[in-house]
Amino acid sequence: MTPLSVLLADDEAEIRNLIRGWLERSGHQVTTAVNGVEAAAIMQAKVFDLLVTDVLMPESDGVELISKMKRSSSTTRILAMSGGGRVMEGTDCLRMAQGLGAHAAVMKPFTRDQFLTAVALATNGQSATPHAAH
Repeated sequence: MTPLSVLLADDEAEIRNLIRGWLERSGHQVTTAVNGVEAAAIMQAKVFDLLVTDVLMPESDGVELISKMKRSSSTTRILAMSGGGRVMEGTDCLRMAQGLGAHAAVMKPFTRDQFLTAVALATNGQSATPHAAH
C-alpha cells in the first residue's frame, strides 16, 4: 500500500495511540485530533489522504466532521469507526456515517487486521459494510 497522510480523530487516547502505531508501522504519516473541532481546524491547514474518525465524540463528533469533509468536496477518503454509545448502537452509528459519505466503516472493538482491511477498503474506492461485533 502507498504511504498515506492520515488524520485520526478519536476522543480516547488509548485508541488514538493504538491506531497511530498500527498506521505508522505500515508506513503512513499520522496526525491526531481529540475531537471533531480540533480535526476540522487541522483539515483547514492540510489536505489528508484519509480521515479516520470515531462517530461519537464530545465537542463536534464524527458525523459533523464527515459532513464538513463532504461539503468541502475534498478528495480525502473517510473511514468511520464506532463502538456505539449510551443512545445509539455502533451499527447504527456506522450506517449513519456511511449514509453521510464515509467510504468504509469498522466496528469497535476491532483487531489490527480488521482495521487495516477497512483502511484498504476506504482508500481503494470501494464501499465497505461495518464489521459486526460478535
